[in-house]
Amino acid sequence: MIAIADYGAGNMASVGKALKFLGENPVVTSDSEEIKKADKVIVPGVGAFEDAMNRMNNLGLTEVLREYAASGRPIFGICLGLQLFFEESEESKNRVEGLGLLPGKLVKFPAKEGYKIPHMGWNSLKIKEGSKLFAGIPDESYVYFVHSYFLQAKNEGDVAATSEYIVPFHAAVESGNIFATQFHPEKSGEVGLKILKNFVEL
Repeated sequence: MIAIADYGAGNMASVGKALKFLGENPVVTSDSEEIKKADKVIVPGVGAFEDAMNRMNNLGLTEVLREYAASGRPIFGICLGLQLFFEESEESKNRVEGLGLLPGKLVKFPAKEGYKIPHMGWNSLKIKEGSKLFAGIPDESYVYFVHSYFLQAKNEGDVAATSEYIVPFHAAVESGNIFATQFHPEKSGEVGLKILKNFVEL
């Protein structure tokens, strides 16, 4: 069973729809026991880092997701989900602790003439050879992004794909059973569906 962790951050329905298209029957839930029983967990989301962590804490999901990741079962963060997997974000005025599944932080895109923030649109990926998440996906494939903050992973070995908008940035990570993408696979056409399928088949 695949659980989609619902912490009130939106985007659950579109991820669920994509998984159903692939023949899966995901459960969208904020129930800790349901998440603990799942074979795989997906943490999607759009919105602000601090608000999201506050909701997770209030729902009792913070420790549940940390324990799930520590169990060795596959967990996948999407967009805001990726950001929450790391330690902190510049978006928060006060230091707000993320899930801390991987070391790193989120940094705001610098202003640059001719570029809009948030970054919204299709960008190509430079894919790391041997990635499970990107198996069978050609290098320089295009995916869909919506974000104002980008990942600076502490460990280069955790980075599965990079992209560029104003500056080069880490677009996806893969470390053991932990997977995450800053872009939206559920909105990235056939490439995105293949990424979700690769996760489902782990």
